Amino acid sequence: MEQTVEEIFRKIKEGVPPGTEISDIRFEGCEVVVYVKNREALEDTGFVRNLVSELKKRIIVRPDPSLCSDPETAKKVILETVPKEAGIKQINFEPEFALITVEAEKPGLVIGRGGELLRELKKRIMWDIQIKRVPAIHSDIVKTLREMIYRESQFRKEFLDSVGRRIHSGWKGTDWVRLTALGGFREVGRSCILLQTPESRVLLDCGIKPGSDEYPYLSVPEVNFQNLNAVVLSHPHLDHCGMIPYLYEYGFDGPLYCTAPARDLMVLLCMDYIELAQREGKQAPYTTKGIKNAVRHSICIDYEEVSDITPDMRLTLFNAGHILGSALVHIHVGEGLHNILYTSDFKFEKTALFEPASLGFPRAETVIVESTYGSPKDIQPRRKVAEENLVSIVNETMERGGKVLIPSFAVGRAQDVMVILAERGFEYPVYLEGMLWDALAIHTAYPEYLGRDIQRMIFHKGFNPFTAEIFKRVGSADERKSVLESKDPCVIIATSGMMTGGPVLEYLRGLAEDPKNTLVFVGYQAEGTFGRRIQKGWREVPMKVNGKTIALPINCEVRTVEGLSGHSDFRQIHNYISRLRQRPERIICNHGDNNKCIELAKTIHKRFRCETLAPKLLETVRLS
Repeated sequence: MEQTVEEIFRKIKEGVPPGTEISDIRFEGCEVVVYVKNREALEDTGFVRNLVSELKKRIIVRPDPSLCSDPETAKKVILETVPKEAGIKQINFEPEFALITVEAEKPGLVIGRGGELLRELKKRIMWDIQIKRVPAIHSDIVKTLREMIYRESQFRKEFLDSVGRRIHSGWKGTDWVRLTALGGFREVGRSCILLQTPESRVLLDCGIKPGSDEYPYLSVPEVNFQNLNAVVLSHPHLDHCGMIPYLYEYGFDGPLYCTAPARDLMVLLCMDYIELAQREGKQAPYTTKGIKNAVRHSICIDYEEVSDITPDMRLTLFNAGHILGSALVHIHVGEGLHNILYTSDFKFEKTALFEPASLGFPRAETVIVESTYGSPKDIQPRRKVAEENLVSIVNETMERGGKVLIPSFAVGRAQDVMVILAERGFEYPVYLEGMLWDALAIHTAYPEYLGRDIQRMIFHKGFNPFTAEIFKRVGSADERKSVLESKDPCVIIATSGMMTGGPVLEYLRGLAEDPKNTLVFVGYQAEGTFGRRIQKGWREVPMKVNGKTIALPINCEVRTVEGLSGHSDFRQIHNYISRLRQRPERIICNHGDNNKCIELAKTIHKRFRCETLAPKLLETVRLS
């Protein structure tokens, strides 16, 4: 980390084989890219291993654009060489990076056994090639984002180089790191943490608070958008990502680090957030301009990929088991000074969609852990029991000719419920509102982020539960009316998950008075939300109809299926901490109601005998 840009470039030039003609050396974020004009340097890259070992940097060798075949020839070679069964749908060229992106239905057939076909293609056309999966269900979001990234190649080339130069600019040493609670402490919503060292200022998440107009405390003196080095997004639920576009609309121009599916889902949810605000006559805190800028500045990294993000911070994302692309955020500060693990929302149990949250990091002196289910009373049933309970409730309702309404977040629980039903051969129609369908399409673009069982189902058994015939898209108000007026039993999954708005309220209005129907809660209902009131037992709720407020009777059956949440319960949180390789020096509890954070901090201290804290909003804690 102490090496400056000039030293890195000089050592690379000294370390390449004699006769290698380097046309350019640039950064792509933390990676160093060396463009060469010699075919030999591309075919024999053994020298790269030596440079990586010496510099402790990721180094990529790419062909100078002058070596690359012209696009028409390259496209012809690819289409003639790759089996038609691969289902190539799009070939995009980015000359700025000497890079071709091939979008295919079956990427494995483009790569070939052991990568042999891909190596052959690179050798013949001299372009670098990356493969992307075409969603099994068409996604306008995925298509638009990919096209935008291709169009912005020149901007991104300059942007990534500037990020890399900042990261490798050299630093004088780091002797302290501190954390400021800007949102999501002793509450659920508007998650936002500021990490500071003498060298760096990094935000972890920046969300909204569902059902309110409360946002993170971004106006405090410590936060200066121009001096902020980076933002790290753990996962794309609005309470974690909903204010990220605001940063980019009002001055921030640094990198946003997240997984690729997290970026795509963030765009989907933030676009919907703006649309919902407009429908309710409210002013969203940002426009689509902020969302586009966030995408332009995004740097997507895979799980367990180590990436320098500032001169003294190194980031690694790990599977969190919560939703698609969700991540545990591990940050190594300085040269071994301190390690921080931010769990954000995590699930330490195998689910229908994901493996349990990862334990793959060696050190974590400070752990920031969620407290959603932080009370000793918050013990959920085992996952298999929860799934059986859900299926039982649904089948009972179908047998009596009723309809099941499941309020769900667009991302996470909806897809979970779908897989549970599809795997059990459920035969009744399951209706999904538009945004749920869009989120589903994004899931089909990234099956590699799903659990091993579902990957095996898709890749080896030829069954994709997301594309089962029982799932029907509801794309208009007329279609919604048709579903409500139908006498046939069915399942309806609709947003929002806490019933704070969205189409779920329209369905509730049409179904609540009939005792044959069932309202099933499968996720957390925050205090003060519409969903929590009904869950608590309200049998009559106020609802606006044609501008007037009516009292809506809740005559339908109301059930809660515990154990399907994407959050770890009290027992799982404790089990996770006990399984960490190194006992943390300090555990900070956040993302929970006031009492839950305090209770979890007390019980963890009692069991693990380490320092525990439940900071209030705006408090700052020195970590080292």
